[in-house]
Amino acid sequence: MLIQELGGNVIPSPVHDKVKKQNKDGQANHELQIFNFESISIATSNFSIKNKLGEGGFGLVYKGKLPDGQEIAIKRLSRNSRQGFVEFKNEAILIAKLQHTNLVRLLGFCIQEEEKILIYEYMPNKSLDFFLFDSTKKYLLNWKKRFNIIEGIAQGLVYLHKYSRLTIIHRDLKARNILLDEEMNPKISDFGMARIFGLKGSKENTNRVVGTYGYMSPEYAMNGVVSITTDAFSFGVLLLEIVCGKKNNSRYQSDDLLNLIGYAWQLWNEGKVLELIDPVILDESCPPSEILRCIHVGLLCVQDHALDRPTMIDVVSMLSNEALQLSPPKQPAFFINRVAEVLENCSLNNVTITVIEVR
Repeated sequence: MLIQELGGNVIPSPVHDKVKKQNKDGQANHELQIFNFESISIATSNFSIKNKLGEGGFGLVYKGKLPDGQEIAIKRLSRNSRQGFVEFKNEAILIAKLQHTNLVRLLGFCIQEEEKILIYEYMPNKSLDFFLFDSTKKYLLNWKKRFNIIEGIAQGLVYLHKYSRLTIIHRDLKARNILLDEEMNPKISDFGMARIFGLKGSKENTNRVVGTYGYMSPEYAMNGVVSITTDAFSFGVLLLEIVCGKKNNSRYQSDDLLNLIGYAWQLWNEGKVLELIDPVILDESCPPSEILRCIHVGLLCVQDHALDRPTMIDVVSMLSNEALQLSPPKQPAFFINRVAEVLENCSLNNVTITVIEVR
């Protein structure tokens, strides 16, 4: 049972109970709450459409308010969802054990009859894609805020890959899964597709490839090979999107059907990489050298071969240490010609999907 795996038992309560999690020293470091469905329904005004925050392959996300005034985000698994109980359990158990300032915090869960619900801390500024890809809202993201978001995401991934109890590969890192708090600080969310490795594990083949087209590394998308460089590739795509203010799956130079990675590589080779920068952030307070370094790091992260990509610890060093000499990028992995069109018609950039069954 999920409740036993989380470390507690259900005790009847009109609102919720708490399951204390313990760290390796046996000290309680987080209280996970078990909510009943009635309390969640009240908190969301019976899942009113006015409280809807968004939706994905799992179902809908609502804003709610508890009796004590605390605002929460409620992720309700749809009965028709492509994601099932395995993903729900994976996310609930996994996030309950993670504690980092750049990871969204799970407050509790509800399992009642056919209802499966996760309750998170509420992020007032929604997700990164809400601002980044909107022609008017992107003006709220100046370069200082964008660079802070880039660094925060990188720090969150370092924790997942290196400093959490187990090595965790997110596998679905994208702009929609980066939430923003009241100060626009980033928090990585949605761990339903995450892959967990033991202390000695670093690479394996999966039987089921999941993720979002445009963010997946080639060795993972085509052969099901997953490692920490799978997330590094996705981070590289996300970094380029943050600098450019456009989606990777958008078309650049329609004659060739280049995606953002291909377009960035073309501009890099032509010495015109400044043309990649979102005009919104080009002003006197914007340091070109810092932006160019970010583009350089982004291209290193999306290298075609996994061994050529930096680890996220390396990425953090590259971003913070301007004196560190960066190696020149090789040709990255990107789609050209009609293959991109076919794949784009099969899946949307903002929807998590199962892409391919590996035999």
